[in-house]
Parts: sequence; C-alpha cells; structure tokens
Amino acid sequence: MANTHPIDRFLRALAGVCLLVLGFFWLSGAWQWAAYAASVVMLATAALNFCPLYRLLGISTRTAPSVPASPIRTGVAWVLLLVTLVGGSYASAFASRKVFLEDFNVMNGFYKQTLFLTGKHEREKANAQYAQLVPALEGFVSKYTRYQPFALRGDSQWLADLDRVRRMVGDVAELVKTGDLQAAHLALEQVRPVFQDVFKRNGFSLLAVALVDFHDAMELILIAAQAKDMAKLAALYPGVSDKLAAVEAEAQDADIQAIRRNLDAVDAATRSQQADALPSLGEKLKSSFVKVYLQRG
Repeated sequence: MANTHPIDRFLRALAGVCLLVLGFFWLSGAWQWAAYAASVVMLATAALNFCPLYRLLGISTRTAPSVPASPIRTGVAWVLLLVTLVGGSYASAFASRKVFLEDFNVMNGFYKQTLFLTGKHEREKANAQYAQLVPALEGFVSKYTRYQPFALRGDSQWLADLDRVRRMVGDVAELVKTGDLQAAHLALEQVRPVFQDVFKRNGFSLLAVALVDFHDAMELILIAAQAKDMAKLAALYPGVSDKLAAVEAEAQDADIQAIRRNLDAVDAATRSQQADALPSLGEKLKSSFVKVYLQRG
C-alpha cells in the first residue's frame, strides 16, 4: 500500500541519484558500497511509492490528492532527476580529476625540487626537500591506492606504477643523505617517465606532459652544448624544436617564448660555428626551462 507523498517520493529519488553519483565518483571500499546500498533503498522506495519504515512506525506522508497528478509536474521532476544525474556525473568527473591533479602537484613539487637540488649537488637543501617528498608521496600513494578518480578508473597499470614510484623514491634515501648525489639525481629522473606515461595513456592533455617530453630531448642538447659537439647539435635541433612546438601549442606566454629564444640561440651559434659560446647558451636554455618547469611542470 502506498504511503509516501509525491514530494516525499521525489526527494527520495533525488537522494538516491545523489548517493549513486557520490558512491561512483568520490568513494571507495565500504563507504562506496554503503552509498550504493542507500541509493538502492532510496530509489526503490521512490519507485514503489512505499516506505517499509513508515509501515513499521505506523506513519504515512501520503495524503488524498485534491487534484489529479499533473503531467507537467511529473515531467519537471524527471527532468530534474536527469539533470542531477548527468550534471552531477560530469561535474564529479571534472572535479575529481582536478583534485587528483592538485594532490599530484603538491607531491610533485617536492619531487621536482629534490631532483633539481640533487642535480646541483646541494646536499643540505636536497635533504630538506627529500624529507618532505617521502611523506607527501606516501600520502599520495595511500590515497590513490584506495581510491581511483574516474579519469584513472580504467587504468590497469596505475597501482603497479604507484608502487614502482614509491620504491624508486625510497631507494635513493641513502644516496641523498650521504651518498653520490649525481647517482641519486639519475635515479630520481626515472620517476618522471612513469607519471608521464600515466598521463598520456589516460588522456591528460597537460602542459606538464609536453614539458616532460621536451625536457628529455633538451637534456641531449645541453650535453652536446657542453661538449661543443656542433655536429650532434645540428642533428638534434629539429627533433627538440618539434617537442618545444608541442609545449607552445599548450601555452605561448613570455616564459615559454624565452625557452624558444634560447633554444634558437643555441642553434644559431651552431650554424655560425661559435663553439665557445655553446656552453653558456646551453645554461641559459636550461635556466629558462627550469623556471617554467618548477612552476608548471
């Protein structure tokens, strides 16, 4: 026997839809299943127009209708439910992805600083950043092992990659503290391609992905510039320029333009056989890139 008012039914259906979206996009484990169970209860009681708890308590919200049910009101209710489902799903997919990137950037900031400082052989500062990187990474791994945002939901490699990164960072502890900083730097360099691959295979169209791609190619230019190897520089430039073009497709501000100017300056010096100028021009290129990478990479 029906025992719920039309408004009661609508609110139950609305709550059921919200719980469904909440469970699917934002929760994991026991909380997710609890949200799904509550959603089923809300939607079922709305569909059946019957609440067993009301029956148990001997109450009812149903009243005798003074006027026939309006098709317009019914239609509006269905539209609102559909908008909530579709709009909530879209907003949750976008927002959960944004939260993931924000969490990643917090952790990645410590990683980038540690990587940069080990490359500069500044042990004290590198240790300070590494001491913040380890707990930040552990928190990131813990959260995203238990919960995967919708953007990563279909990635079968994600959990293995997280564990791989955690081990990579943990393995350099002694090198950063008292060992070979260059070896630590090279070991930490291996973390970037792991996350780069994660972003690529999950469709993240980010400036950071393009910057990482460019960085790997730029390193070869820097090595050749330090060695004053003009033949190698001439061979490398077209490919590196193409990778920088991918960065420019994402952003064209003054800092990105500075990278382009410095890369082209290395190429111009190569073409004009100015070998002695190459090391300093390479350092300018690296500095302009590091400025962008530390802020947005």
